[in-house]
Amino acid sequence: MPTSTPSTSSDSQLRPRSRAAALWPALVAAVLGVVIVYVVGFAGAHTIHEAAHDARHSLNFPCH
Repeated sequence: MPTSTPSTSSDSQLRPRSRAAALWPALVAAVLGVVIVYVVGFAGAHTIHEAAHDARHSLNFPCH
């Protein structure tokens, strides 16, 4: 019967290597959120309406 050797990996290998690596997804999400708010904030009302209207149609949601 083959014997199994314990794994040499530890929990520390599963953790991010640095704090910057752990914060990277949060930074990307924050920048994306700011860009979305900035773009929508300066878009005209008609543009926002048409975008919402097209999104509803793409989801097969009746709006007429």
